[in-house]
Amino acid sequence: MKSLETERLILRQWEPEDAGFVLDLYSRWEVQQFIGNPPQVMTDLQQAEERIRVWRATDHPGHGAWSVQIKATGELAGALLLKSIPASGGSLPLQPSGDTEIGWHFHPDYWGHGYASEAAAAVLAYAFDSGLRKVVAVTAPANTASQKVCIRIGLVHKGQTGRYYNALCELFERTA
Repeated sequence: MKSLETERLILRQWEPEDAGFVLDLYSRWEVQQFIGNPPQVMTDLQQAEERIRVWRATDHPGHGAWSVQIKATGELAGALLLKSIPASGGSLPLQPSGDTEIGWHFHPDYWGHGYASEAAAAVLAYAFDSGLRKVVAVTAPANTASQKVCIRIGLVHKGQTGRYYNALCELFERTA
């Protein structure tokens, strides 16, 4: 997985020592409320360490999980994901749909600064440069903040769908 840079951010591979930040990020209800079906907060450091192990094991060309670091301070601000999105239907674990999803999760201390849009735009460009032909994003219907990020990075709203995650989602997509 390639590191990426924007004007204000460094997107890099997650490291084991980032587990404290991952736990802090995903233990917050305001972050988790729109993630998962049903949403659940992370409760211990071992869960954070396992999440990092899974992210680091991504071996699909063009996919990845990046930590988002602020250049000026070195602080971690969030996560950017480019991964296979699971199809609805069947029992857990859900099977891949064949589509690639872009997603982001940011610490509330960094909301409202444009970091999600800046990081997501860089990852979307990376996706298409890597040969992906289509990228989708899904949000909970109430997650208007992420829907605004989708529009800012050029994804087109396609309405609601139940195709992914066994949930009703707002679907956004963009083709190369």
